[in-house]
Amino acid sequence: MSDNQAFEKIFAGARLRRLRRERGMTQAEAAEALGLSASYLNLLERNQRPVTARVLLALAEAFDVDVRSFANESDRQLIADLTEAAADPVLSDLELDRMELNELADSQPRAAEALTRLFQSYREMATATADLATRMSGPGATTGGPGAVLESVRNAIDAHHNHFPELEDAAEALCERAGLRSRNRDQALATYLQDQHGFTVRVLDEDVMAGARRRLDFHGRRLLLSETIAPASRGFHIAVVLASLEQAELLDRLCDQIALPSSEGRRLLRIGLANYFAGAVQMPYAAFLKAAESSRYHLGVLQRRFEVSYEQVCHRLTTLQRPGARGLPFFMIRVDAAGNVSKRFGGGIMPFARAGGGCPKWNLYDALRMPERILTQSFELPDGTRMLSLARGQSTQGPTGQPPTLHAIALGCDWDNAGKVAHADGMSDTIPAAIGLACRLCDREDCAQRAFPPLNRKLTMDPHQLRASPYAFGES
Repeated sequence: MSDNQAFEKIFAGARLRRLRRERGMTQAEAAEALGLSASYLNLLERNQRPVTARVLLALAEAFDVDVRSFANESDRQLIADLTEAAADPVLSDLELDRMELNELADSQPRAAEALTRLFQSYREMATATADLATRMSGPGATTGGPGAVLESVRNAIDAHHNHFPELEDAAEALCERAGLRSRNRDQALATYLQDQHGFTVRVLDEDVMAGARRRLDFHGRRLLLSETIAPASRGFHIAVVLASLEQAELLDRLCDQIALPSSEGRRLLRIGLANYFAGAVQMPYAAFLKAAESSRYHLGVLQRRFEVSYEQVCHRLTTLQRPGARGLPFFMIRVDAAGNVSKRFGGGIMPFARAGGGCPKWNLYDALRMPERILTQSFELPDGTRMLSLARGQSTQGPTGQPPTLHAIALGCDWDNAGKVAHADGMSDTIPAAIGLACRLCDREDCAQRAFPPLNRKLTMDPHQLRASPYAFGES
């Protein structure tokens, strides 16, 4: 079979159109870059011609596109969100099947995203209304939709693949100006902050900080850090402050480009971008990618070499998407003991449930019981996608008198890339665990740990039979 025959069934008009628009190019400009006629590119974008191997190779050369990801199915997170929306009672009578949802995501990704945003907003409002009714808050209560604001920021970051080239360039420029080396970055950053901006760094007792972890004292020209901040994170906080002092214009411009619908979302995004800049300062792109590849993405090696926390290493690995110098595509998620998600990146790699708990068979939750130990797992989603998961629990000291804060962090990638990760050595013969995104989105029938029936299936409870799962269900 020839290459053209192998790829002849790929219709990716929407993805081509979105890629061209992301580059700010007209059809004529994109066609010239790809060595195609404008009329042929028009046919490709309208799904009237398949994307051949030659076109894929041209995309890889002209736009530095990962051919494998481009040829894959629709964005996994978008499909998961559409599936959840279609299963809601408001839409379930339409009986939209997975093929129809895939077609919508492929042919009209922006319309599909608009539908999922409307559903998320509807669900957030319904949840807030139910909470208010339960609490009997009175006529003065308001619903601000903080969950929807947070989701809008997460979606915006995911839409950029958690990679912001301008922030990377700005971080590299700061490393050059400050003379940062691979070791003792914290002290070099503190010296730079004092020399260039007149702020000295002080670490103070937590009672003096009165609950604050970081405070910029403009009057006293001091950056005050709480003793509760781990030494490995102090340089990160200094770099965050430098982002606000030196990169305000860039942060504002990026927020303007992303254009979130609420002022709260914009402020939250701006904080996230400042944190991104700080991570890029602590772990410069080229040096970090080189160390990651040479160590085969060994998390402990990277943590020691760059003198940063485990969480910071995991987060940085999700950002290595520079054209011409890409790292492995990773996802990351952070949860607490109740299953609440406080961080997630990489929805295009591993889809995440928007609401409710996750799957208890995922080693992410086992890690909560064994902090500071990396747990490896191969798992398979209901659609057959197989992933590698590296999960570790972390305990963070809270204010005196309060118990430590416990989180679990999972870093993962597609199983096809597992051989490039040191932590997956010896796992080639491992039978993958069968997990789902969440019970409501999983249709595995004999799961003893199922807490809820799937949204898109009908209950068929038999009083004379009890199976492993507490719920029996038939077709949708």
